[in-house]
Amino acid sequence: MKLQFAIFIGVFIAIYGTVNYYIGLRGWQAFGRLIPDGYGKIYWFLFFLLAFSYLAGRLGERYLPAAVCDGFTIAGSYWLAAINYLFFTLIAVDLIRLADRWLGFLPEGLKQRPVAAGLAVVLLVVGIVIYGAWNSRNPQFRYYDIDIAKPAGSLSQLHVIMVSDIHLGKIVNNGRLMTLVNMINSKNPDLVLLPGDIIDENIGPFIEQKMPDVLRMLKPKYGTFAVFGNHEYIGGHAEEAFHHLQEAGITVLRDDYKKVDGSFYIVGRDESSGGRYNGKRRQELSALMEGVDHSLPVILLDHQPSHLEEGQEQGVDLQLSGHTHHGQLFPFNLITQRIFEEDWGYLRKGDFQIIVSCGFGTWGPPIRIGSTPEIVDITIHFNNVSEQPMYSLR
Repeated sequence: MKLQFAIFIGVFIAIYGTVNYYIGLRGWQAFGRLIPDGYGKIYWFLFFLLAFSYLAGRLGERYLPAAVCDGFTIAGSYWLAAINYLFFTLIAVDLIRLADRWLGFLPEGLKQRPVAAGLAVVLLVVGIVIYGAWNSRNPQFRYYDIDIAKPAGSLSQLHVIMVSDIHLGKIVNNGRLMTLVNMINSKNPDLVLLPGDIIDENIGPFIEQKMPDVLRMLKPKYGTFAVFGNHEYIGGHAEEAFHHLQEAGITVLRDDYKKVDGSFYIVGRDESSGGRYNGKRRQELSALMEGVDHSLPVILLDHQPSHLEEGQEQGVDLQLSGHTHHGQLFPFNLITQRIFEEDWGYLRKGDFQIIVSCGFGTWGPPIRIGSTPEIVDITIHFNNVSEQPMYSLR
């Protein structure tokens, strides 16, 4: 396992370093004439300092002052978004230049102005990053209206708020958590469900900023339930996170279920990748649901929307998941669409239904391009049959 991880890190650094060198080289070709002679080494030093600042900030948390690490992490997180669009833009520019060698369609004046061309690329990417940063901080409600063809005690409907992938930490801080809580409370839901990645890898800011006190302000009628995602395990703080979330009034289900008000079940699966970090394999869904009365509605929380056939086979009525971020940055949504049967939105397979959220927060770059942070507002009607849900963004 350690060897595989070391190989992965080595390959990642090689690819990441090569991409950054390509961007840095194109930057030097465009702007190098503006840099005084003898300052080339300083250019490359500062460039690679920025390129690896995110890694430096995360790996240096135990050794460097907090302010230094925070500065590196924040600067580096924006750079992670910038290199994505710099790389694709520069590839496009190079392809145009290559085609021009054969076809000669570019004006001579343009080819003689590398600084202007370089500046245009920089301004384009800066504009994209600024928009993505603004977009990531402006969550919207996404509404679903669905039916479950089962009785639920005395309930005819249930109003649920679902929020996935909050990633509370340095980037999604206490102020943004307060915004989230206020938005949820404004809807006065019956139930709040959090399907994983509530806390980022580093639990320090979550504790230092007293975020459990803010989460305690959630007051849905039937309570707040959660499961863990991969990030609660990656940081090695799953047990500590469990303790703090329970103190905040959140019921964390780890391969467990609860019968709520005698009317419906909430089943919570532990994170599928958790065993890589704690050595414990999660239960099979069939074993977990042995005591569930399937005559009542069953809502499943599972962080990753994988192996949907399991929920369908075990009689789950509604699964709620996150994890994908819908790619977070275009064009990575094209990849998540290939990996997951449903990477964002709604899918129905017989009596089984799933809603996958693109999430509230961000991981890595605090940027969203091609996806909008969301709070999912679900109205569930019981003992009623419909082919498709009604859903909207407003």
